[in-house]
Amino acid sequence: MEIMRNGTQPSAKGPDEWFTGNVRIDSAFQRSEPSRLTGAIVTFEPGARTAWHSHPLGQTLIVTSGTGWTQCAGEPRVEIHAGDVIWCPPGHKHWSRRGRRSYTCCWSRRGRRSYHVAAG
Repeated sequence: MEIMRNGTQPSAKGPDEWFTGNVRIDSAFQRSEPSRLTGAIVTFEPGARTAWHSHPLGQTLIVTSGTGWTQCAGEPRVEIHAGDVIWCPPGHKHWSRRGRRSYTCCWSRRGRRSYHVAAG
């Protein structure tokens, strides 16, 4: 068993290739083979959002606080709230951003490395 204690890993700034605005990534983890699970807690500051992107094996988003928006290509923008769980199927282009209040989104997905894959 491995326990990663809260606060034992430094926060990281969200990479400019993945995000617009200020985004903080905390508690990032990646499991070794044969697992493909990765995850992190991502906090969006005012005006921050992801770039349009997709994940080869899909992505699950869990909104842990506040409100925000998300959208899959070709579908309407949807408001998301604390407690919502969003599934983005493999290969679907999507984005997410904070709402009027800051939101934190704990995200995990199947797949190794390349958390976000730019999709135009």
